[in-house]
Amino acid sequence: MKKYLKSFWNWLKDLTTLDESAAELYGEAKSRAKEVKKEFDDVKKAAKNVVNQSKDVVDAVKGKKKRGRKPNYKTKTNNSKRKKKWN
Repeated sequence: MKKYLKSFWNWLKDLTTLDESAAELYGEAKSRAKEVKKEFDDVKKAAKNVVNQSKDVVDAVKGKKKRGRKPNYKTKTNNSKRKKKWN
């Protein structure tokens, strides 16, 4: 009788580890899928940036001006050369 109980217990124990391991695998697969999605979004953004940069290269070859920020035409005054009045 003891042999049958022991074998039944081992069988039952094996079943629970299968369920637990299946749940762990599901959780791991789900988290990996989220990480893959994040990385895919990053790659997509980088690819868009590459396309925009390649357009700039083509425009440069054609002789067009560089796109981007507009230059700052305001001149800064340098007041350090002024003579200071001391009382």
